[in-house]
Amino acid sequence: MMATLAAEQRRQGVWRAGGKRCVDSVLASVGLIVLAPVFGVIALAVRVALGKPIIFRHERPGLHGQLYKMYKFRTMTHDRAADGTLLQPHERLTALGRFLRRTSLDELPQLVNVVKGEMSLVGPRPLFPEYLPHYTPEQSRRHAVRPGITGLAQLQGRNTLAWEERFALDVWYVDHVSPWLDLRILLLTLWKAATQAGIAQPGEGIERPFRDAVDQTRGERSE
Repeated sequence: MMATLAAEQRRQGVWRAGGKRCVDSVLASVGLIVLAPVFGVIALAVRVALGKPIIFRHERPGLHGQLYKMYKFRTMTHDRAADGTLLQPHERLTALGRFLRRTSLDELPQLVNVVKGEMSLVGPRPLFPEYLPHYTPEQSRRHAVRPGITGLAQLQGRNTLAWEERFALDVWYVDHVSPWLDLRILLLTLWKAATQAGIAQPGEGIERPFRDAVDQTRGERSE
């Protein structure tokens, strides 16, 4: 029993030390090449439906809370009310945007973030910088690994989970990260994306800011 536990800890150590980053880089690079035609079609569709910019960039906390620019395909318009303020996110979300979100295709540009070493294929989803001062010390441990394109919370229900449940899953992942866990999460993510199983529609579930740390009407923060 002790020998098996020690061997598992060694494997986790190797994975954390560099194996995960190496596999991420290779798979993300291959993904960018293979999915290049898909990128082209989506980019053209976004350009026609929404205009420029095609890619939405937003600062997110990465490894150890260091900020980086996360990339997504744009899903919302810049429509404003008569007083010049941006309309609510659900009013600016287009039919194309709903499709991209529902299928998670809007997340594909994050493969570039993975290649750059800012993200991982699997890990806690990156949230908003405004949330950082509001985490408990335990919740802050979610930043002990790189944020992921997909993660446990996404498999368990995305916005239908309470914040405390999401953070508990993130910390559990940090404590149990391994190649087998990552592979399981990736395969389940692909299956759910293909079948739309357990995918909340935009506007459903819990979308309130964590501890009211963010103004819902500011900018395009809901992209």
